[in-house]
Amino acid sequence: MRTPLLRYLLWALACCCAVAARGQFDARFAQYWTLGSYYHPAEAGQRPHTLQLYGSYSMQLISFTRAPRTMTVGADLPFTLLSKEHGAGAGFFNESIGLFRNQRFWAQYAYRLTLGKSKLSMGLQLGMLSVGFDPSALNLGDESGNDEAFPATAENGMSLDVGAGASLLHPRFYVSFSAHHLSAPRIRLGERSDIRVRPMLYFTGGYNIQTRNPLVSIQPSLHLQSDITATRLDLTTRLFYTYRSKRFYGGLTYTPDTSVGIHLGVSIRNVTIGYAYEWFTSKIGAAGGSHDIAASYAFDLNAFKKSRNLHKSIRVL
Repeated sequence: MRTPLLRYLLWALACCCAVAARGQFDARFAQYWTLGSYYHPAEAGQRPHTLQLYGSYSMQLISFTRAPRTMTVGADLPFTLLSKEHGAGAGFFNESIGLFRNQRFWAQYAYRLTLGKSKLSMGLQLGMLSVGFDPSALNLGDESGNDEAFPATAENGMSLDVGAGASLLHPRFYVSFSAHHLSAPRIRLGERSDIRVRPMLYFTGGYNIQTRNPLVSIQPSLHLQSDITATRLDLTTRLFYTYRSKRFYGGLTYTPDTSVGIHLGVSIRNVTIGYAYEWFTSKIGAAGGSHDIAASYAFDLNAFKKSRNLHKSIRVL
């Protein structure tokens, strides 16, 4: 016979698993290079004269029931004010994991300085973080009834979310650093549980290697994600081939002690589409891997000045 104490413990365990089971609150997208301003507010408006739209959808641990399903969409663009360069962006994030739904939305501002051939940017991000719990799909047996020890209705909580960072862009390389959840959000789910989100640190860097063949280039990069307690490092190498107005790429990502991933993508004019699959090196194996689809669209803001029908793709590493 289930006791109220047992049901309460199950409820508390579910709350903990929503954050702790994955090791970090923030979700990870395999194609991090497509989502620059999602990770780094300082990269908002980094492409000159370009409105950048981006999005990604990730299906993780596909062999598990109610495994994470994650998506994000966002946009950013540069602007000039008082003869100074600035950037602005906004985005939305949604994740379903088990009986939980995590959501975020944010606005970004970046200030940009020219340092020789490089651009130094500093960014700020303000938004809201929401966590919801829906027990309707959880079966505790016929004896649960209306026991107050376990919630019978959905619970939701929300908190202010703050982030900041910096980025340095050079024609040959880039580095970006940011800190999310600086406000250490505390989310209250009804009267039974609190979820506290630790600050998250991100570091991303990459380099462009031009081969002797002008149509072929190599771009090694890395992406680090850490809340101090848990750290993940992605090491990536992509090979690019340009043919007329198309640019194809393929590559591999290795995450020590975690997984190996493969990437394929193409850029046609102002649209880039990429796919990634991740094999876990643990006992989960390839059957429990993750799919990731990412896309971006770059619209030339100068098109308004030239012609309503003129479109141009501007791509910056």
